[in-house]
Formats: sequence, C-alpha cells, structure tokens
Amino acid sequence: MPHNLRELLLQTGLVTEAQVAELLAAPRTPGESFVTALVKSGAVGEEKLLEALARVLRLSYTRITEKEIDAAARAKVPTKVVFQYNIMPMRADNGTLLIAANDPFNLAMIESIRLVTKCRVNLALCPEADIAKALKRYYGVGAETLDELLQKNVLDLDSPVAITKEDLESGDQEASVVKFVNQIIWEAFKERATDIHLEPMENDLRIRYRVDGVLHQTPVPPQLKRFQAAIISRIKVMSNMDIAERRLPQDGRINVRSGGAEIDVRVSTIPTAYGESVSLRLLTRSSIFLGLEHLGLSHDDEKTVRKLVDLPHGIILVTGPTGSGKSTSLYAFLSTINSIDQRIITIEEPIEYELPGVNQMNVKPDIGLTFASGLRHILRQDPDVIMVGEVRDLETAEIAIRAALTGHLVFSTLHTNDSAGAVTRLLDMGIEPFLVSSSVEALIAQRLIRTICQTCKEEYKPDPEFLKEVGFPEGPAKFYRGRGCEECRFTGFKGRSGIYEILVMQENLRPLVIERTSSTVLKQAAIANGMKTLRDDGWVKVKAGLTTVEEVARVTQEDEDLAVT
Repeated sequence: MPHNLRELLLQTGLVTEAQVAELLAAPRTPGESFVTALVKSGAVGEEKLLEALARVLRLSYTRITEKEIDAAARAKVPTKVVFQYNIMPMRADNGTLLIAANDPFNLAMIESIRLVTKCRVNLALCPEADIAKALKRYYGVGAETLDELLQKNVLDLDSPVAITKEDLESGDQEASVVKFVNQIIWEAFKERATDIHLEPMENDLRIRYRVDGVLHQTPVPPQLKRFQAAIISRIKVMSNMDIAERRLPQDGRINVRSGGAEIDVRVSTIPTAYGESVSLRLLTRSSIFLGLEHLGLSHDDEKTVRKLVDLPHGIILVTGPTGSGKSTSLYAFLSTINSIDQRIITIEEPIEYELPGVNQMNVKPDIGLTFASGLRHILRQDPDVIMVGEVRDLETAEIAIRAALTGHLVFSTLHTNDSAGAVTRLLDMGIEPFLVSSSVEALIAQRLIRTICQTCKEEYKPDPEFLKEVGFPEGPAKFYRGRGCEECRFTGFKGRSGIYEILVMQENLRPLVIERTSSTVLKQAAIANGMKTLRDDGWVKVKAGLTTVEEVARVTQEDEDLAVT
C-alpha cells in the first residue's frame, strides 16, 4: 500500500492536486475518514472513488449481498468493534477474515480487528449505505446499544423492579436503554411505520412495525429479551404511566420531535403471559392532515364531496374499519369549509390534529365527558358545523340527528363495511327510519390501498382467470406492479391512497330507508343512480397504474360482486 496519501489519491485519476491539497488542509470532524470527507466535498462520487481506490490498492470492491455474509465471520468480531469502525465481517477462511469497510486508510481499525480475532485481515471496499443496511439486517436495530449494556452490566434485571423512574430520569440522556428506545422510534419513523408492537415471547422480545397497513418484523439482537423489563419501563416512564403496575392495561402518550417533524406517539400496554405487550401508534402531524385534493378522490368524487361539505345541514357519515383513513378524510372536509364565517366545533377521542380556527374538545369518559354529553353541550354553543369522532350508541346518534334536523351540518364516523350498511347500523341502534331518511345526506365508505413503488414499477400481465374471478371489467388495460427494491422493503408498494364509495341520499332512496329495505337492495338502487362501489373505484386506480389488482381484491369485500347486478 503506498504510504503517501496525496500520491495515492492522485493515482485514482478522479481528483486534481488542488482538490487533494484542499482536502488535506481542511479541518475534519473527529473520526471522519478521508473517503467520507472527499465524497462530502462533492469532488467525486463514493462508488467511483472506492472502485478506483480498490484498483490502486489492489483490494476488492464489493456491494454486500446476503449470500456473501458468513455467520462464522460475524461470530469472530465483537459487536462493539463492528459498530465502532462501521465494518461488516463477510467471510472467514483459513485464518483470514474478509472485512467490508469504507475506509482503507484506517490502520488502527485493521490492527484492532487483527488483535481481537487473531486472524489476518483482508479489506473489501464497500459503500457506506451498503454496510449500514447489512448491519441493521444481521445485527438488528440498536445492537451496539445492547452491546454497551452487556459490557457495562449496569442493570439488575432479576430484581422485582428492573429499573426505577428515578434511574431513568437521572439526567443521563445517553443511558443505553434510553438510547435504544429512541432508536426503535426513530427507525419506525424512518420506515414510515404507523405502529410499533413490542411483543414478549417465551424466549425473545419481538418487535414489529406496521408499514402501509401491513406488519413487518424488524431484526433485533438475540440478547434483547434480557432487557425486556428495562425497555418497557423506559417506554412507560416516557408516556407517564405507572411503571410499578404490570397487572392492568394502561394508556399514555409521548411527544417526539424529529427533524422539524412533530410525532405524537400513543402508547398502550396490556399484560400477557410473558410480560407486558406494548403498542405505540405514531401520528405524524403532517401525515394526518391532507387537503381534499390529496385524499385519492377521483375528479367526479371530489366534485361530489365539495358539494356535500357546502350543504347547510344534514349528516355526512364516513364508514370503514379501524385504520381506513376516516379521521384523515374528516379533517380534510373540515379544512375545506374552515373560514371566518363558520363556527366549527368537534368532539374527538383523541384530538389527532389541531386545526387553527376550529374549536376541538377531547372526550374524557372518566369524568363523564362522553360523545353524547359533549355533543349536548356543543349544541348550546351556536355551531354551524359539528364533527363527532364516532357514533357509538343510540344516545349519540339521536343527538347528532336532532342537530342535523335543527340546521347544523354534522360529520361523523361509523364502523361498517360499506356505505349502505351504515343505514342498517343506525336502524339497529334504535333510530326511527323516518329520522334517518330525513337527516342523512351522504354515506362515504373508504379503504386504504397500497400504491406501487415508483422506483421498481414494471408492467406485467396478470392471469386472465384471476381477473375474471375478482370481477375486473373487460376491455383493454395496462397492468403494473412493483418488482421489489430497498426503497419499498422488497414489498413492491410504497405509500397509500384512498378508494371511495359515495352514497348520496337521493330522493328515490329515502322511501327505501323508511321501508327498512335491506342494505343490499339500497346499495343496488344507489348503483343504479350511478354510485361507484369501492371495488369499482379500485379498478379505476388499477387502470391508472397506481396499484395492483391483487391489492384492490385484498382490501375490498368479496360480496361486492353480488351487489352489482
């Protein structure tokens, strides 16, 4: 290896003498390598530089793939050394270790590995991002933090209370448990996860993220189970829960700021056979709030919604299962009509996004502030528009209908599978059919579908039999899917959009409600009026190249085929 760094960099042919002189003279961040500094300066790309350095130094250049990683090599190098020098052990063969590294000039790193493993060390130059992905995949999130804990042996996890509130609030923000929990939340935020689940198993602590509505297990270090009690205690302290109470479910919340973004984390714990299971719901303020034009409504549906939200009175109900984006839609509707001449009051559980100019109230059942009691008081506040988080019972439904009949526009949600099913639900609650008929203006059913990753999008031909089976309309259409890449965690999907079924209560439908007609007949009549079903709207998104046939079939009901006649 040439000893003169200036000469070596010039031999690559990628930088000029002036650039090398400037780099060598410039102050560097402690621990920052020449390679990183040169790439940051913008003089040369990382891959080109590493390939050229490998050629000059007679080293190999690699892009880490799963096949190249050898478990025996990983076992030889301590976790602390791996993360200290940001390297990835790749192969162990006849007393020689092949190490993927980003900095060929770090002689201290080579000497440390040689001393600790008693092996000869060969370097393979590799991009920094590849090493980071490999470290996460093979060592798990926060592995270096847990390694610190194991080395220090500072926590007595066999004691009845593994870690006290005072211990965790001692002011040492670099404490390893604190750092690990922060890493878990930060990793979830980076992955666009909406939920984090920490699930105690018999022999390990499983951590799963929900990304785009689907659960993915995240790799974690094998020794994580040893720190289960401390990690859960830390989360409970952060969310103002009682850390000594392990027998009862608890709820709390954490406010997190990251890169200018505010993340509201809702925390829930339940006792299970192997310890407390913890769920964290991540609500990013920017992701909750979308304008009407960003919901995924078709042009015609958006025009319909804009007419509905401008109505002077009546009820507009948004339906769908948990996690189908109902709250996001309601916020978008309210923001569309939010103006100085409208008094808007909401009652929610909880308030997920603060709308400027809107009076928002939180439900507090423990002190008697329920949806029904809150709604009763809202009516005395001279509102023009009311939003009720959810119609759960007869009392709430009756007050909401009375509000609609006395000149208020009311928005709310119901947990039903389709739009017509909301009428049946209201009648089952005990509301008189004539009240439902005269107060309900529209029922909007919605679902969230995953959208195709734009990085690996490709055209393909699905099985014609499958298209026939799911009822895809005949006619020419191009089909796309995601091949799977690092960007989308090899799922082929990145991001979500809504599909909608808007049942406007036209005059010919109101008599059907009064006659207590079944939801199927009501839905068929609405389709005859021109209503698109959830699946129909899904097929429009497929033809537009936004999603796949399989995804629409997954999230929409099978019986929709029966409803279309």
